[in-house]
Amino acid sequence: MRLALVVDDSRLQRKIMSSLLRKWDLDVIEAASGDEAIEICKTQEPDLVLSDWMMPGMDGLEFCRQFRAMRRDSYGYFILLTSKGEKDEIARGLDAGADDFLTKPVNAAELRARITAGGRILKMERELSQKNRVISETLATLQTLYDAIDKDLKQARKIQESLVPETVRSFGKSRVSLLLKPCGHVGGDLVGMFSPDDMQLGFYSIDVSGHGITSALMTARVAGYLNSAFPDQNIAMVREADESFSFRPPEVVARMLNDRLNADAGVEEYLSMLYAVVDLRTGVAKFVQAGHPHPLLMRADGSTEFIGCGGVPVGLVSGVSYEQSQVQLTPGDRLLLYSDGFPECQMNNGKMLDDEGLRQLAQTTPYEGSGSDFLQDMFWRLAENMADPGQLSDDVSAALLEFPGPNAI
Repeated sequence: MRLALVVDDSRLQRKIMSSLLRKWDLDVIEAASGDEAIEICKTQEPDLVLSDWMMPGMDGLEFCRQFRAMRRDSYGYFILLTSKGEKDEIARGLDAGADDFLTKPVNAAELRARITAGGRILKMERELSQKNRVISETLATLQTLYDAIDKDLKQARKIQESLVPETVRSFGKSRVSLLLKPCGHVGGDLVGMFSPDDMQLGFYSIDVSGHGITSALMTARVAGYLNSAFPDQNIAMVREADESFSFRPPEVVARMLNDRLNADAGVEEYLSMLYAVVDLRTGVAKFVQAGHPHPLLMRADGSTEFIGCGGVPVGLVSGVSYEQSQVQLTPGDRLLLYSDGFPECQMNNGKMLDDEGLRQLAQTTPYEGSGSDFLQDMFWRLAENMADPGQLSDDVSAALLEFPGPNAI
């Protein structure tokens, strides 16, 4: 507390009060009226105000109200000097913004004690203001960093979306549709498809462990291994002597991918995968299931069954061999690959959707000849019945093969 303002229409009272305050090492400004005091406060910010209540023109009560209404960088401690001792008058002063009262004639010891108490309050207020300034500056810095990260993540999402350049593609009569819904800006799920010709196709569903940026980086890396645009870089395909491409067996692809991920020291992420190769001339689908949910086969007659024999996730243990499964597709069948974001989704009944819930969801979702619409409808039905609608706790993805019948040889 450094600067004090004494407001009193009595010159003698101002002189007495000012003498005491200067004796206590305070700088003092005097004002003979409330109006004069307001003008002083427009250019200076007193730490302490001692104002008489009863003054001609603007009284101390009105001055206190206007003082509190002024914009200040710091708090000013306000003491009203009065001969009024009634409780209702004191209440009026507190309502106007006064911090304390002194009864005239003022006792010097009591005045000093009140000023000391006010000084403690001002000290705490300024310490709090300083801490608030530090917090505000820190929050502003964090907001700037967040905005930069958010911008980068939005760009990362665009890059990740480019890993799935097309969500629907026809392979002769057959068609593959893809669904990818990250729970954040970026995710750890990946779906894709590729084919050297209209007689065979490969499609997959992958789920990298964890969420966020690290998982997204892993999906980008795996997408490079299963590149649909550059067959020579795709580990699932082999160039033959006649320059055509053929598929490696799914279990070989899983083993190769497992060896590559395990060869990188320091990489703790692993992934589950369902990769299938379909001969579109015969309807024979061969697939490998590496820690991924069992694919759902939806027959043309309306029956459904989960198929597959399980397996160890890719990148978790080195030297693992994988087992291939096979299923015969008939005209009108559909094969659904999906990540665990579907069956492990928390529903509004407090339980997970689970495998049986997924089966029911697939059976009750209308299919009108469009695999893409079917997947979107499945997802929105799921989202509407989640425990926290619209808030995914995990990435959700799926790949659907529609097999109307064999392609002509």
